[in-house]
Amino acid sequence: MKGYVVLEDGKVFEGRSFGATGEALGEVVFNTSITGYQEILTDPSYNRQMVCMTYPQIGNYGVNLEDAESEKVHVEGFIVKEACKYPSNFTSVMSLGDYLKQHNVVGVEGIDTRALTRHIRLAGSMKAVIVASETTPDFAALAKRASDWEGTGGVDSVKDVTCKAEYVFAGTHGRPVTAEPKYNVVAIDCGVKSNILRILANLGCNVTVVPASYTAEQILAKNPDGVFLSNGPGDPAAVTYVQDTIRGLLGKLPLFGICLGHQLLTIALGGKTYKLKFGHHGGNHPIRNNDNRVIEITAQNHCYCTDMKSLEGLDVVESHTNINDFTCAGIANKDKGYFSVQYHPEASPGPHDSGYLFREFIDLIETFKAKK
Repeated sequence: MKGYVVLEDGKVFEGRSFGATGEALGEVVFNTSITGYQEILTDPSYNRQMVCMTYPQIGNYGVNLEDAESEKVHVEGFIVKEACKYPSNFTSVMSLGDYLKQHNVVGVEGIDTRALTRHIRLAGSMKAVIVASETTPDFAALAKRASDWEGTGGVDSVKDVTCKAEYVFAGTHGRPVTAEPKYNVVAIDCGVKSNILRILANLGCNVTVVPASYTAEQILAKNPDGVFLSNGPGDPAAVTYVQDTIRGLLGKLPLFGICLGHQLLTIALGGKTYKLKFGHHGGNHPIRNNDNRVIEITAQNHCYCTDMKSLEGLDVVESHTNINDFTCAGIANKDKGYFSVQYHPEASPGPHDSGYLFREFIDLIETFKAKK
């Protein structure tokens, strides 16, 4: 069956279908990771987006039961050069194509992913329709449909991925929590990844995950030792209710944010964010820790960025900087009890370059507890 990627500017890429049939609508971004496709597919931060993998062969080790970052696939569509039909790994339970079919996600292979990536780099992330069909579709109509779609800008995507009710994290399939709890931490779920919760739990945190709609008063009523601001999808400026919650928590508890949590903290402090031309998506982004000048190799997945100029005069330091384009990759004021980063330390591409951030959160909790 044929597969097509039709961009909003009318450009068409033709290949073969290897997932579910039908159509999907989303924003196309490219990801430079060589492995980790299952984690990418199940990352809630990719809600309303379609991912083009730049590495040419994807699916070699299949899909297993342990590596999912959430309970379902969140990408709207998946685009690769070549999808491996016969994976080889002792943990594999199915192929990538079967996994996409199981979750009703359209996949397209056989297109020139280098050309698509270059087009996005030059023109910027684009809205698109991805199609798996026996017949040739009306490309002009699909391009208009993509162009007319509201996309991700100004849209609250968090409401689509946050949990419906609070719960205490107790591990995931095949990966139980091994540490005894010493600290009570509330995680605001804007689309949190399982591995973040697992790391916090294994550092001694009893993690209560709450919906993004929870207010500061509801969170403070749980008497937590610290609050984690999670990753998630979409435009941070549209998630005003979480911004309000963070404002109500500032100075009262230690706060640690990752990705969208970092952006929401920026806005809550009085700053602004802006959309990058094509975002940062992949597992090989160099970040400089501005405190010790050490370079970390990081995993990233975001389209929005902190505007450091908007934070001038607010006693906020740029703790980390992206060495590729010198955008802000972290902010902090440990004296006031908050810090955040614009990358994913739990993804471990370094592999352990950024693991210290979770320990710093624990240290901050200890510092605050000592002051009481």
